[in-house]
Amino acid sequence: MHDQEISRRRLLGTVGAAGAAGLALGAAGGAVAHAAATGDAPTALAEVGSTELAFHGTHQAGITTPLQARGHLIAFDLTAGAGRTEAAALLRRWSALAGELMAGRPAADGDTGVALDAGPSSLTVTFGFGRTFFDRTGLVTQRPPGLDPLPAFSSDQLDPKRSNGDLWVQIGADDALVAFHALRAIQKAAGEAARVRWQMNGFNRSPGATGKPMTARNLMGQVDGTRNPKPPEPDFDRRIFVPSGTKYDWLAGGSYAVVRRIRMLLDDWEKLPLSKQEAVIGRRKSDGAPLTGGTETTELALDETGPDGKLVIPDNAHARISAPEQNGGAAMLRRPFSFHDGIGADGTPDAGLLFVCWQADPLRGFVPVQRKLDRGDALSAFIRHEASGLFAVPGGPKDGEYVGQRLLES
Repeated sequence: MHDQEISRRRLLGTVGAAGAAGLALGAAGGAVAHAAATGDAPTALAEVGSTELAFHGTHQAGITTPLQARGHLIAFDLTAGAGRTEAAALLRRWSALAGELMAGRPAADGDTGVALDAGPSSLTVTFGFGRTFFDRTGLVTQRPPGLDPLPAFSSDQLDPKRSNGDLWVQIGADDALVAFHALRAIQKAAGEAARVRWQMNGFNRSPGATGKPMTARNLMGQVDGTRNPKPPEPDFDRRIFVPSGTKYDWLAGGSYAVVRRIRMLLDDWEKLPLSKQEAVIGRRKSDGAPLTGGTETTELALDETGPDGKLVIPDNAHARISAPEQNGGAAMLRRPFSFHDGIGADGTPDAGLLFVCWQADPLRGFVPVQRKLDRGDALSAFIRHEASGLFAVPGGPKDGEYVGQRLLES
């Protein structure tokens, strides 16, 4: 099991009642510390609020972490004159801050008080480097080939002001105030070293809202993420995490994140009858099962035909085209957030998916699948890719390290 997956919630479920009380108290450490300083009684936290994830470990948190209710994506550019020294100081500062916030403790300097009584709430703060970061810091020889620019796709309508960036931060939490508090603290801690390039907000279903964990639905109402690789699978690490023993060993245990803001043309989509929507996806809307039958996890019967002799799952269905067996086994761990940024004067919602996918090599993960989708996916008529980014995300820091230290001090 990956270090970050051993959450306070999971531990509470395995140690028994006697140990659980102590673990719950530890997870609420921030609230206890605040109470000791102010003389107030500590805030009682529910299971959702008390869940704490580790900042240090083999991999950064926020990759295999279960989907969180609230997310913020933010990209920074280093300021003019800021280089490797300033970047190292910034990552040291950010790492110390993230460690405190993920433990449910206030920011060391100038805490806003927004999350004092909220607990850690599964907060994760994940850091990555864009292609231009290596130019700005004089580390071009350490830039891995996985950061080569993504190819252009015919359906792209990308806004360069909301794409790419020197540095990228992903924030997730199960409490909106906790997530916002972390976003604000990270922005303030950038100081004079970096400026915000773009920032996006997202959400998912709240943990605990259903009696058992369920695959999330996107804003089209479709079950989204059924074929995701899972950590217990024997080849999971090979597909998702960068191995050690390469020229770019600073990235060992890390991954590549492809980030896409995908606008959903919901007015057009919602005009389709249910049968047409299901034909576009290749799955039933009710439960995510293939049109060929079974349950959500049933394998697609891609060769099955109906009484009319036509394929039951159409040849341009999204599920068919994106299936790993249709793409030489290409796989990526999709971990998105939905977004809604208001309604235009014409009544059109600015809504869709903040698509984030993780893989050991984007040239073997995202790129071949997206190329194939770009050539004939029936879903393409109902979505628009409006922003894009590619980031190398280092492995998790060891105790006493900051994120990226093995690169910046190499």
